[in-house]
Amino acid sequence: MTLRVPKAELPVELREIMIKQLGTVPEPVEVLWNHPELAEANQEFSAKVATWDAADASLKTFAHMAVAAQVGCSWCLDINYFHALNQNLDLTKASQVPRWRQSEVFTPLERDVMEYAEAMTNTPTTVTDELSARLLDRLGPAAMVELTVFIGFANFATRCNTAHGITSQGYSDACEIPLAARPQNFGVASTA
Repeated sequence: MTLRVPKAELPVELREIMIKQLGTVPEPVEVLWNHPELAEANQEFSAKVATWDAADASLKTFAHMAVAAQVGCSWCLDINYFHALNQNLDLTKASQVPRWRQSEVFTPLERDVMEYAEAMTNTPTTVTDELSARLLDRLGPAAMVELTVFIGFANFATRCNTAHGITSQGYSDACEIPLAARPQNFGVASTA
């Protein structure tokens, strides 16, 4: 896939900050910078989302990765493997998110979170009352609301990236873990 929207030139200071933080400038930032006001609003909201702490960071990372795997956003998978490394999350689990249904490394709560992420990503959504109740019971209202909005934001990011033709930039190379391939029957998540 190639970029469908050209990269815009970032202000020097922003470019230097991105390189210092990540080693390179993320392509989504460069593409969104074609509309600087939108790009700045997106960065501000992304930074705000990163400060939320009612839901466990690993659950949110795995949820984002489940959305990315389902939508097919290699950029989001790539950057989330990198985040998993930097957040000291279980890298074996992170590597298995694209095939979480077949993997035996996840807890029941992690499985429910990834199922919820996929159910929210389906069009139309397929979230069930039972799944929502299980998560609400274990997470509590604040974490449940946070997780839901976080997954919505993950859908926003993954769908924008794939629509713009943005793909992996190699952030996950630092993880030195084998990345799991998506299962053959990949597509709309099962409701079973």
